[in-house]
Parts: sequence; structure tokens; C-alpha cells
Amino acid sequence: LRQVSDLSDFSRGHWLRELLCRGEEPSHVQSSPDGQHLLLLQKSRPPTLPRVVAFQRHSIAGADLERSWQPPQPALVGLLFLQSPEVLGSWVLAVVWEHGRTEVWHFVVAVGWQLLQTLELCQGARARVVSVCSQGASLVWCEERPPLGAHSDMSKCAFRFCVCARALEVGEQGVRLGAVRIVLHNSPEYQVLASPQHVFLVPAAAGFATTSKFLLIWHPEKAELTITAPSAGFIHSKVLRSSSESDFRKLLLGSVGLLSCFAPLDIHTSTVSSSGGLLLVSTKGSVSIVEPDGTQRHIFDLEGGPLTQGSPVQLKTFGSILACVLAGVLYLVDQNSGRLVEKEVLSMKEVHFLESQGEQDSIQLLSHTGIYSFSFSKPEDSSRPEPRLVEMVFEEACRYYQRRSLSSSKLTVEKLKKGGTFQAPVVLAAILQHSLHQKQKPARGLQDTYTKLLSSMSLELQSYMSLELLKACVVCAPESEVESYCKELVEQEVSRILQSDMDKDNLAYLNSVFASFPKAAWKATRSCLQLQQNGDGLLVARATPEVWKKVLCQPQLEEVGQNGMAPLFELICASFLRFKPKWLPSFVELTQQYVSSSWSYSSKEGPEGRVPLYKRALGVLARRNKHGEADDEMELELLLCSKRPKAVLQALHLLIRLKQWQRVVEVAEKFSKLSPLLNKEIFITLLAEFAQHRELDPYVDRLWPLCPAELSASDILTVVLQHLPHSQEDPVPFSSEGNQLTVGLLKPLLQRVVQRPSVQDEMYSDALQSTTFPPPTPPREH
Repeated sequence: LRQVSDLSDFSRGHWLRELLCRGEEPSHVQSSPDGQHLLLLQKSRPPTLPRVVAFQRHSIAGADLERSWQPPQPALVGLLFLQSPEVLGSWVLAVVWEHGRTEVWHFVVAVGWQLLQTLELCQGARARVVSVCSQGASLVWCEERPPLGAHSDMSKCAFRFCVCARALEVGEQGVRLGAVRIVLHNSPEYQVLASPQHVFLVPAAAGFATTSKFLLIWHPEKAELTITAPSAGFIHSKVLRSSSESDFRKLLLGSVGLLSCFAPLDIHTSTVSSSGGLLLVSTKGSVSIVEPDGTQRHIFDLEGGPLTQGSPVQLKTFGSILACVLAGVLYLVDQNSGRLVEKEVLSMKEVHFLESQGEQDSIQLLSHTGIYSFSFSKPEDSSRPEPRLVEMVFEEACRYYQRRSLSSSKLTVEKLKKGGTFQAPVVLAAILQHSLHQKQKPARGLQDTYTKLLSSMSLELQSYMSLELLKACVVCAPESEVESYCKELVEQEVSRILQSDMDKDNLAYLNSVFASFPKAAWKATRSCLQLQQNGDGLLVARATPEVWKKVLCQPQLEEVGQNGMAPLFELICASFLRFKPKWLPSFVELTQQYVSSSWSYSSKEGPEGRVPLYKRALGVLARRNKHGEADDEMELELLLCSKRPKAVLQALHLLIRLKQWQRVVEVAEKFSKLSPLLNKEIFITLLAEFAQHRELDPYVDRLWPLCPAELSASDILTVVLQHLPHSQEDPVPFSSEGNQLTVGLLKPLLQRVVQRPSVQDEMYSDALQSTTFPPPTPPREH
């Protein structure tokens, strides 16, 4: 904490110092957008009048601004700086009084403060402004409209407030107010707080308990009001198409019953953060933020117990750092993680935050002794790495080394840092510190070996930075662009995981990605595996062997656990079934080709050593909720693409059950050529069907050539007799049904088998056809 000014660089700095030294602490301090002007609003006790005073920094010459009022005159409600749309970087000061009169001031160098115009903000003469804020170039305020009757029941007139908006246009012709826009009428009292895109309506402390259970968020561009009870998780939005829909009671008509069950909001202090959220401090000291979409997130808990109304809390954000002053203690908290970055006990009793122009890593505080700056950034030459990043590196290293360690002792971050055995996390932490946090400056202070490693890691570091940037874009993007960002983010995440170890944490993360973003995960999978159709319409993949191993690995049951996690191969198969079912059999065939080229057929290390791939794909198909004809066809394709004997026979039986006899014959002709054993099994299966019914009679000319050479006529008759249908009636020579098997139907097959040379004849055919018989005796050797 260092002093940057003793107030001597302000115009009338001695008077400012004297006011602060006398204990006349300002109730409100505000600096101009350029940081050159300081406004103090003092609501002192008599005999001094309440007043607002402006002080110029760097002794800029010109007329001063000082306004005071004498009660019961209308009091000053707000001091607002508005950007002028005519001139870039130009601004005006709007001084809003309680009865709606608004003075617009402008500061001109060498001239000083000039009153541009005095305007009437409210349309009614009896209206009273209770809260005002600026949203862009518009003024948004909450005004009280007292009832006409002098003795009206105040309980019946509780909803006598109205929230309005009006554009303030500053041009060469002067200042002009736009038309009044009614945001909400017949409402309770609200405090209005503006962010760059939204306006928060916070219930006043003196409001009714029934209306202080929720917040309202107005979206000017969408003309939409969002009702949110953050602690209860209730969010409801409504587009205001007409003035009748802006009625407060009609707005809540459909939510009264639900809202009545909620507890009143616990708000001690509220302000708007630089990111556009609403910062809330409860009476218990809990600091949270309400996002513009209505969701609430807890940030930090202040020390010191419950807060009273006499315990002022000051909040201000500087980038991602939240600064909070309570009871002379300065807290610096990371808004994203809720981590306490710094805690500083201040020697000054009361301080006020000022705008830090061009400095996102420092805080300026105003006190009676001057202006102080507190820097929470690290010097460029500091070798101390950033704590969050380093702990992340060392925690990952702990998990990595623990999995590969034979020791039963637990490895901790402290042991890694102090032991010196494992140098990889130390090197990586140093490289990240000099690359990611130097903001593209050349790495300094690195060893030669570190510099070489940094050059080889440059592409990975760029990918990491682009991924972090993409994640930030997803958080900050509007709803219309979130889907495109999510697609890119999912693709990068899937690609990253496929290049790392497929442990149970990464597998669980992939399961959540595929469940949350199924279409984006499908496109990412196609991109990572480089799946596409060639000119012949066949599916091809150009993935690396390392990626294939990640895809085909099947974790043990104890690794998967009982939470329903699916292996990566099953996730990809489910994506095929959902988005491109015709490609699934070809994909299974591709994986089998890779397995056959990488592992031996009987290897238990490969994926085929546990459960065959076609069975894993069939398991995914079986888990579908609905089962139809398309699923039967897919089951057939998966069985046949495996080309395994058991799978082919299973497909053959499925086709027989479905009575698709044409395909039965086609499958038999195609797969009988794979092996003699499979040929024999297929023929016996079809012969058994031939003995039971007459559906295969049209195809006998294609079936009999499939008869294996080792089957004799007696073998064929044995199979036929075993599978003849059992009749309840006594058999007769000539049946009227015409579906019985006759000898005439079997005659072509039996003739084919009898006329075929026997196996023994083929064995001795060469000897029998020799020119000399018996063959000559070989010469003897002595």
C-alpha cells in the first residue's frame, strides 16, 4: 500500500484536506470516467448545509462546481456521469434532485464547469424520485406517485411507485430528454442499479415482506423482465409487449403462490460489479453475485459475524478481483474461485474506492491523508509462480506418479516440491510461469534446457491458451452464439482427452460431454478419427494408432464402477446409432481390422481378448428404449460384419426366424467360403430347415453345391431324420398338405453325394494315374 497523492494535486486541495481532517467524511464519493474529477456529496449535520462539491485533479483551471440545499428543500438523489454519443470519450454530469429536476453540467478545460440545461425528469408535479441510475445514455429511476386523497389508507397505496426510463440526448443544440418509457408501474419501492446491459431492481429495506422475496432484472434491448429468487433457484422471464403487461400485480399473477413460500431476501449492501453482475452482501457477511440471467453464485464469507446497519461495507471490482472494505480491513477475493488473495488491515478509519484509470491490477483508496494505491499484481521479475496454476500442475503430477508407484505411502504436493526426486512438475511450472504469464514476452531467467523444452511445447501451450480463451467466450457469449462456441469447445476437449491417459476421471468427463452435447461430441469424434467415405462409398478412418488404442480400450469393471459410465467405444457406437446408423457396421469392421493388425487373435491384452467388439456394439443396440425393424436389420449387419463363425450362425438363425429366405441363401453362399468348418455348420443348419418345411425348395439348386465334401449320404439322411416335424396324427403315404419331405426332393442331393469321388479316392488319385504301377524301387545306399 503506497501513497500516490497527498491531495495537493487537486484544485482547492487544502480545502479538501481540511474537510476530511475535520471529520466531515463524505457520504458518497464518485470520480469522473477520466479520473480527473472527484465529487463529494456531504449530508452533514447543522449548521453546515448539505452540499455536493467537485474537485479537479492536476490543478485544472476553471470555474468550480458547488451546490447546496436547505431542508425542507428537495434533496439531491443522484450524481450520474453519462457518455455523450456525439463525441467519443465525452461525458456530462447529471445532478438529479428529489422532485425530478435534473441539472446537466459539462466541464470545459480553461473554462470550468458549465450548466448546460435544467430539465424536468418526472411528468407529474407530485412525483418524488427515490432512486436513480444511468444505463448507457439513458436515465432509469424509481419515483413515488402519492395518492390523490389526502387521507388515503397508506396500506392500500403500498404499490404507489413506478419505474421509468428516459433517454438523455446531448448535442450541439443542447440537451433534450426523450419520451418516458414505463418499465413497471403500481409497484413497491425499488432501488435501481444499472450494469452496461441490464438494470437490477432491488427491493427497498422498508418494503413489504411479501414483495421483498425476489429481485427484478430489466433487459432494455429485449423489453424483458426477469423475476428471480436466487436462494430458491426460481427464475421466470416475461416480455413486456404493452403498457398493460408492465403492471406489477399482473406480472406476478402466475407466481404468487410459489413466491409466498420463499423467505425474504437478506440484503445488507448491494452494488454492480464490472462484469455486469449484482453483488450482494447479507447481514451474515456472505458475499454473492447474481448474474443477469438470474442465477446466484456464492463468492466469499466476510469475517466478523453478523452485520448491522451501522456497519458500512464497500465493494468494488477490479477485473476478476473483488475488493471489500469492512471495519478497516481490506479483503481482496478472486471472484472466479472465491479464494482470498490478500487481507490487509488499514490504518485509516474510513476509505473510499476511486476509479483506477488504465490500471486493472491496482486499487486506489481515498482517505483524509491522501490517495493510496494497493497493487495485487506480481512484479515481472518475480520468480514466485502463480499459486493456482502451480498447485494444478503438482496435483496432476501426484495422481500421475501415484498410479505408477509401487510404494503404499501417499504422495502429496508438499513431498513433490521438497523431495526433488521428480523434476517434471518443477520444470513445467517454471515453463508455464514464463510463457503464459509473461503475455507473449520472451522468456527470461530460464535454463537452457527449459528454453529448449519451451520451444518444443509451444504448440501445446498455444492450444492450452486457445482452449482457455474459448471457455471464457462460452461464459460471456450471448445465447445465440453459445451453441457454436460449445461445438468448438467440445471438439477441443474430446481431442485433448484422446491424447491423454484414459483413466476413470477422463472417462467420466467424456460421458458427461457426450450426454450434455451429443451432436457436438459426435462431430468431434468424426473429426478426431477422421471418418469419411471414399469414392467407393466405403467408410475409412485415418486416426493414429494411439487414438485407436484409446477408443478400443475396455476398462475393468472395478474401474468403471456402479455409476453407469460407458467406455469410449460404447459412447461412439451410441453416437453412430443416433446420428449415422448406417455407418456403425462399417465402423465395427474398421476397428476389427485395426485390432487384427495390432494384436494377435488370442491375445488377452487386446480388446478382442475380453469381449468381442461386435458384442459390445450389440450391447449398445440392446440398451435402446425402442426396438423395431431397423434394430433387427442393424443386429444382422453387426453380426455379419464381424465374420466370426458364431456371429454368422447367429445371424443365419435370426434370418430364418424372420423368414427372409432369399437373404438366408445369400449369407450361406457368401460365408461358406470362409472355412470348411463354418461351411459344414451352415449346410447342416439349412438341411435341418429343409427337412421341416418347403420354404427353401425354390433355392435347392443354390443349396446343394454348398454340401461339404466330407458329408456322406448316410450323414445327410441322419440329419434329415433328426429334424423331421413330429405329427400328432398317424403318418400316411400321401399327405394332402403337401409340406412333407419326400425322397424325390432329396434325390438330387443324394445323387450328387454318391457320384462325387470319395475322399480316399482323391488321396490316391495321383498314384493310380501313374504310368508305371507299382512305382520303381528307389536305389539302395550302402
